[in-house]
Amino acid sequence: MSSSARRPWFLGLWVAVLAPNGCGIPGSRPPAPSEITMERDIHSYARPDECRVTHIALDLDADFVGKALRGKARLTLDRAPGASSVWLDTEGLQIAAVRDGDGAALVHALSPRDAVLGSALRIDLGASNTVVIEYETKDAAALQWLEPRQTQSGKPFLFTQGQAILTRTWIPCQDTPGVRQSYDARITAPAGLRAVMSAARLDDGVATADGRIAYRFALEQPVPSYLIALAVGDLAFRPIGARTGVFAEPQVVEGAAWELADTETMVELAERLYGPYRWGRFDVLILPPSFPFGGMENPCLTFATPTILAGDRSLVALIAHELAHSWSGNLVTNSTWSDLWLNEGFTVYFERRIMEALYGVPYAEMLHVLGWQDLQSDLTAFANGPDTTLHIDVSGRNPDDAFSNVPYEKGELLLVTIERDVGRERFDTFLADYFARYAFQPMSAERFERHLRDTLFAADAGAIERLKLRQWIHSPGLPDNAIEPKSAEFARVDAERVRFESGAAVASLDVSGFTTHHWLHLLRKLPAGTSLARLAELDQRFALTATGNSEIRFEWLRIAIRERYEAAFPALEDFLVKQGRRKFLKPLYEDLVRTDWGKALARRIYDRARPGYHTVSANTIDGILAKAGA
Repeated sequence: MSSSARRPWFLGLWVAVLAPNGCGIPGSRPPAPSEITMERDIHSYARPDECRVTHIALDLDADFVGKALRGKARLTLDRAPGASSVWLDTEGLQIAAVRDGDGAALVHALSPRDAVLGSALRIDLGASNTVVIEYETKDAAALQWLEPRQTQSGKPFLFTQGQAILTRTWIPCQDTPGVRQSYDARITAPAGLRAVMSAARLDDGVATADGRIAYRFALEQPVPSYLIALAVGDLAFRPIGARTGVFAEPQVVEGAAWELADTETMVELAERLYGPYRWGRFDVLILPPSFPFGGMENPCLTFATPTILAGDRSLVALIAHELAHSWSGNLVTNSTWSDLWLNEGFTVYFERRIMEALYGVPYAEMLHVLGWQDLQSDLTAFANGPDTTLHIDVSGRNPDDAFSNVPYEKGELLLVTIERDVGRERFDTFLADYFARYAFQPMSAERFERHLRDTLFAADAGAIERLKLRQWIHSPGLPDNAIEPKSAEFARVDAERVRFESGAAVASLDVSGFTTHHWLHLLRKLPAGTSLARLAELDQRFALTATGNSEIRFEWLRIAIRERYEAAFPALEDFLVKQGRRKFLKPLYEDLVRTDWGKALARRIYDRARPGYHTVSANTIDGILAKAGA
């Protein structure tokens, strides 16, 4: 494991520049490593207080036949006086050779594999501050290789997903959010496929002697390893604004560009709130449906699920969320995965401020209420236990196994509580300063608490106790000063729902002006025990089983399982097989395995669907079915 925390000694080496197609702005100088406070990360073997990776140069070939990346990673190091080795994280990599910058072999060893952490790679350095590792991936959990039948284009596709600790399965690195490095890459892919990365594009591809295409990338700003991302596929690009655009398969790109038309405006609004966007471009890559998350905030190129393409721009809050990560997460980063809320809670707060500025207060109020409902569901599921704290104990397990709405929604509620106490204007000034002061640095709960005391509450000694800050962060459940959000729009929905429950004809319900959010609230509040006949009336009137809106379909399918509304079961199977977003899969499979008939249905569907799921989703559903004996 990494050694105990102490203030690192590293010397600075950084000057930010504006690269071609760049991901940087002039003068956006990250702090020198010596200026950064490190914290021990129990999920990494790295010993950054002894030797730290500051730059990674990749030269990898994407082999779609062998489903492997192979090539080399050249790591630039800073090491403390007397340090003789570097410790890296790996999982399943086949190491062919390790050399110094001059080509001389270096002594190295892999530790026995740990089920959570993988294997430590220790390299004895000699006099060199550069190591070159030749390797290839084998069954890398971060990589999903899609067959032509799994894509819209009918061509193969590859994408990576590194968060939380999966980058070590395709790059030997110090796989902790507390260590940042810049990177560059040369990626070689088959002709007819395009490579894209979370970095500036240095060219549009150069043909190699064997007929393949090599693409080059560079990210000037240092980032945690989980933000190094790659995708290769049949991709087209459509610009949206001066620094925004969308990549997608040709069959999807036009609709995606229409759906995301407000992206440039979102960037402008975000900058007005909390300061300059420091990553140059903000492009979005719409991935095939097997992508396990809604979005991934990879710098310069957010990865997004196609399930947000509703056809009415009603689900673009996800894009605002990933954009907000450009400040909270990518710029100021949780130092370990115990404090994921410092990434996600801040981002949800920022996202809703963007959406409020773009679409108005009533829209944002609906998002707040839906988030509250998501949080209440998880607090109940976890029985207000240890996993409902913000500073969470993830020792002995993969941090991804603790994933829930808690760091997102409880974290956002804490920030809303602080905002109410000090006023929005003051809180905005505080946040803008926070993002500027700690840019390109890791952040811990302890450090954030101290920063609050020293700045926002410097003249208010009782504020921390009055707001119950430590209870919010370190205790399970919600403190009694949490305020439930309200929505006037949802009051109108509730009135129609009460009429429905009282027997009113479905045709008489006033749903004029209902957006996705109105429908979600209605479906979530539909009481258990609603008769199959009444469900059929709703379905016939509003085509809920056939809807192409993934969020509405998800809520409707949960009701169908709860009430055993079998008319929707073919749509349920289709939904579980054709998309792999864990947000949808996990609750649906959990709902199914609560009954014997549901267990049988879940197993049959899963046996068909699993080959199309990313490892992140498959591991989660494996656990659900195993626990239920399905």
